[in-house]
Amino acid sequence: QVQLVESGGGLVQAGGSLRLSCAASGRTFSSYVMGWFRQPPGKEREFVAAITWSGSDTYYVDSVKGRLTISRDNAKNTVYLQMNSLKPEDTAVYYCAACRTWRTTDSYKYDYWGQGTQVTVSS
Repeated sequence: QVQLVESGGGLVQAGGSLRLSCAASGRTFSSYVMGWFRQPPGKEREFVAAITWSGSDTYYVDSVKGRLTISRDNAKNTVYLQMNSLKPEDTAVYYCAACRTWRTTDSYKYDYWGQGTQVTVSS
């Protein structure tokens, strides 16, 4: 069982930055691939980024490449999403999730989810 708690969301102007954190409980954090998803207002949840168990590899949706960076610290049981050059279309509730399978963008394959944190980017 893994419990996930996101933090770091807020209101930011276009072009600004935010850093999201996701703290995990349990001693098995390093055995999970970690991902970030987002759900824009009125839209379905979508994949954003994922990172391997060790942090050696990452994978991003094309729309965020070069602006968002996923990382993890297994000693702190935490995964991060550094968000730079934010755009209004990045406005969404952001969720972290844990998965056993690498390089999957399907939300139904993720076993554990956080409660989400709101990110709002003003123009």
